[in-house]
Amino acid sequence: MAYERALAKYEPVLGLETHIELGTASKMFCSCPTEFGAEPNTQVCPVCLALPGSLPVVNEKAVEGAIRLGLALNCSIAPWGRFARKNYFYPDMPKNYQISQYDEPICVDGHLDVTVDTPDGPRVFRVDIERVHMEEDTGKTSHVGGATGRIHGADHSIVDYNRAGIPLLEIVTKPVTGTGDLAPLVARAYAAELRDLVRSLGISDVRMEEGSMRCDVNVSIQERGTTEWGTRSETKNVNSLRSVERAVRSEIERQAGVLDAGQKVVQETRHFQENTGRSVSGRSKEEAQDYRYFPDPDLVPVAPSDAWVEELRATLPELPAAKRARVRSEWNLTDTELRDLVNADAIELVEATVAEGAPSDEARKLWLNELSRRATEQEVELAALPITPAQVARIIALVAEGTLTNKLARQVVEGVLAGEGEPDAVVEARGLKVVSDDGALGTAVDEAIASNPDAADKVRGGKVAAAGALVGAVMKATRGQADAGRARELILEKLGAS
Repeated sequence: MAYERALAKYEPVLGLETHIELGTASKMFCSCPTEFGAEPNTQVCPVCLALPGSLPVVNEKAVEGAIRLGLALNCSIAPWGRFARKNYFYPDMPKNYQISQYDEPICVDGHLDVTVDTPDGPRVFRVDIERVHMEEDTGKTSHVGGATGRIHGADHSIVDYNRAGIPLLEIVTKPVTGTGDLAPLVARAYAAELRDLVRSLGISDVRMEEGSMRCDVNVSIQERGTTEWGTRSETKNVNSLRSVERAVRSEIERQAGVLDAGQKVVQETRHFQENTGRSVSGRSKEEAQDYRYFPDPDLVPVAPSDAWVEELRATLPELPAAKRARVRSEWNLTDTELRDLVNADAIELVEATVAEGAPSDEARKLWLNELSRRATEQEVELAALPITPAQVARIIALVAEGTLTNKLARQVVEGVLAGEGEPDAVVEARGLKVVSDDGALGTAVDEAIASNPDAADKVRGGKVAAAGALVGAVMKATRGQADAGRARELILEKLGAS
């Protein structure tokens, strides 16, 4: 059913379950390294392969990361929590169970406020957090052969257990209601805000494209005017902000079509297809009792003291929402300017550039214009460009002191990104300094006047605006390195129009 028609008849209810891989040096219950991209099955040991006689030990840094995230999400930190065995069979689970937390999670009852832009201005939604719990990640199964990369039609499957046992935090929201036609945008805004929050804490790189942040999107719809929620589906492992938005929208359309045809929505997991923007059926969704949870006998309970919790609370940085409010005030930004910074993931970069002495307006323009363009061309995040805030600040300073024009500054950016050294070295090596001394500039002005007699005559006749053509000729002759202001002054002096 078309989206607008579906929203006229049905009200959506959202739920998001987000998995965050923690950036610890070792795994959740063993000392194996967690480096991304290692050769398959080289970061494993008897514990994470569940060999007989091996015993798990809890990673303290992972517990610390869980508590810090819970505090940042306004959660209560449980004084007592324990691990359970979640039993199910998949080839990517070496134990045939997953160590997780079930009825006694580490963090409960929090919230995260998110802002969505609407035609009537920004609107804030509060997303309530049910729990944050600790668990271990699974291995990775790859299906070889066939056109889809999925098990159906594949010739065989291979398993890499490097990821098995990496610390995971699962953040589970309470049902999100009252979003109406903004439901897809609310889901996206929540995922973006959670990503930025986790990144600010420094507990994960939250790279969705690498799987260190993954969202399971739950959607149900109910007829308007009724109070009973519909049957939900769960779209698994959505790995981009855009796809979170598209998954919610497409599932609302799909479920509305199913109900409108007189059929029932089935509780199931689904898999989002990036190429079509739709999901396909996975498997029927298990309930908690189907997993046969029971306390893990090999792990002691986690009991963080009040003193430790308060010690960790003191380590929390300025959180993203507070930072946005502060920089908006300090830099006198409009809603649009702040939104552009947020969308480009540029606030921290601009702030670091300002800390190096650059004016905020100039820092913002360079990061959002020239550098964002180059990041887009290279298909990388802005922060991944090989240029530092200190280097950007130096380029801005060179323009301010008259050594560079804006056009020359772009060439310096190009040189730094190409690995040619610091900005001053690029300026020297490429010969990019502005020509401002009257000797060299005077020669270029004389040549421009001689080559453009019509423009020169107009200036002599009082049409000062015609000097622009002569300045352009000087700039062309000097490859954009002339001091345009001084060149104009010399032109007017030589033509008696000053």
